[in-house]
Amino acid sequence: MSVTDQPAGPVIDGLGLTLDLRTDDLVSDAIVIAKVIGPDGIPKVVISDSHSLDWLSQYALIKAAERINDSQQFVSVDDEDD
Repeated sequence: MSVTDQPAGPVIDGLGLTLDLRTDDLVSDAIVIAKVIGPDGIPKVVISDSHSLDWLSQYALIKAAERINDSQQFVSVDDEDD
């Protein structure tokens, strides 16, 4: 079976993922990390990012997400510090 690039939007929508955004917020970049189960039943991790994201920004976003997740201090749209 061959591997093909598939748009992430329908996959993400199907998983019910949402973002807490204000109406005037603009998403400038994104990284998608997904657990994928192959036909052989073996799980793997795949990653994809927006076209404008360089490796350093990708690394920084992943590290920031890791710190937020580890600290359990989740950012809320009501936070005025950002």
